[in-house]
Amino acid sequence: MTWMSHLDPSGWTVRGWDYAASSPALNSVMRNETVTDKLWVKAREQPDDVAIWFDDGSALTFGQAASEALALAASFQRMGLTKGDRVSAQLPNWREFVIANLACCALGLVFNPIIPIYRNAEVGFILSDAGSRALIIPEKYRDMDYLAMVSSLRDRLPRLEHVIVTRPQSARADLTHAGNPHIYADLLQQDGISVSRLPKIDLSSVKLLMYTSGTTGNPKGVLHSHHSLGRALDNILEFRKLGAGDVQFMASPVTHITGYAAIEQPFMSEVKAAVMERWDRVKAVDFILRTQSTFGVGATPFLHELVQECSSRNVGLPSLRFFACGGAAVPPDLIRAANRVFDNCRCFRVYGSTEVPLVSQGLSDPSFEALAAETDGRVYNYEVKMVNTEGKELPRGEEGEILVRGPAVMCGYTSESSTRDAFTQDGYFLTGDLGRVSQEGDVVVTGRKKDLIIRGGENISAKEIEDVLHTHPAIQEVAVVSMPHQRLGETIAAYLRVKNPVESLTVADLRSFVHGAGLARQKAPEYVEIIDDFPRTASGKVRKDVLRQFARDRFMENSDST
Repeated sequence: MTWMSHLDPSGWTVRGWDYAASSPALNSVMRNETVTDKLWVKAREQPDDVAIWFDDGSALTFGQAASEALALAASFQRMGLTKGDRVSAQLPNWREFVIANLACCALGLVFNPIIPIYRNAEVGFILSDAGSRALIIPEKYRDMDYLAMVSSLRDRLPRLEHVIVTRPQSARADLTHAGNPHIYADLLQQDGISVSRLPKIDLSSVKLLMYTSGTTGNPKGVLHSHHSLGRALDNILEFRKLGAGDVQFMASPVTHITGYAAIEQPFMSEVKAAVMERWDRVKAVDFILRTQSTFGVGATPFLHELVQECSSRNVGLPSLRFFACGGAAVPPDLIRAANRVFDNCRCFRVYGSTEVPLVSQGLSDPSFEALAAETDGRVYNYEVKMVNTEGKELPRGEEGEILVRGPAVMCGYTSESSTRDAFTQDGYFLTGDLGRVSQEGDVVVTGRKKDLIIRGGENISAKEIEDVLHTHPAIQEVAVVSMPHQRLGETIAAYLRVKNPVESLTVADLRSFVHGAGLARQKAPEYVEIIDDFPRTASGKVRKDVLRQFARDRFMENSDST
């Protein structure tokens, strides 16, 4: 297999494989059009057709999407943004996010979504690591003042030249204290660039930069090209045979790879999208019924609450044909319950990550219901193998680390050394997940080598939290691990050694400390236990596997007592 490496217009060195020459079992046919190339055609031929419905009652047509994207692209050009420059967007599931992504695609800019729950620590690191020249934010959203946060970070971000505010709540004159940011609505009032004057885009160039939690504490910047993302979407379309008449229901953040794929799909295919701003079980059922959504993808909490709401209302969501569940532990009983409650919908587990989107596609045939509840399903258009700690490939049925290779795999991290460490010499990505391949050929994810906690589909670095807690004046040593959670799949448990034996630290104490350090609220421990010492290896390393078992046992004790 041929390993290729080149310097991207963004300045990063990206890598890829010649799958067509060396992996005939894979479908390595890549699109020769960008998302916006497809959009211009749809805007011309079906301008009034809806691409995306939003749960506030609004909709985005292809004609509107093209007009707004070209206006924003023209404004980006006036700001001096050129191929390879990074544009970050920390936005909810709003129309503005969709348009910003399209405008970046049209100009060959790298689009960098930032999860809305992130705060000063995470946002400051991401903007610096990405080298972003422009950032799009709300002024305020829910209980967060984004403009104030960014203003406090500006001195640390010399490359950040432009801040663009969407849906401002303050009067224009009151925004001067934040450096006179651009107003998004004003940028759309400018004359749009002509399609004929747009630059030619190399589809192997970086299109998306998305950060995911890493085991080193800081997030890792995942790079995807137009080609790898297009292939990831085509994998889903081909396997599920999706097309005209299909509508994807999406409640996950569009700043995650799953949500992002949903807002690209209408422009790349005949599938439409129904996007919720934020999860609400009652509104979700109503929205699915209104849009006649035919399939959905989401984390465990979404499916769990969707089943509860439909059961209480005796509604079977007849338009739904399948629902793929992943991103967190998926209890087998949840899959079975969902298949009983929904009229025509088959639910199943899937497996993937930001680096390798949707490796397995699940099992939706009714005859495979038992397997759908117990496995993560069929692999499509990836090569997967399990290896032991020495890197030796294991036979089917034996547990090892999951390695993945295929044309939808990312083209690298922002850190070249991280990219080198993440791939084998023959091009397999080391996922850090443990699993096995069943005799039927299905992937079964069994655990994790990497020190991550997956809370409601959100990857959280244990080390990042540990680094903050180690600065607490009362803490001698800390170890953070995952703990089972009924609704979220996993949550955060902190085991502490304190400097003063009489010291008492509560969940509330640590929550306040973590928030004060600038981390997102979701990263605060929800279980705290002070211990005399940690279980350790002979060399003194903390046995996190033992601590995770402690946390599982405590969860079971609490479950039995309720």
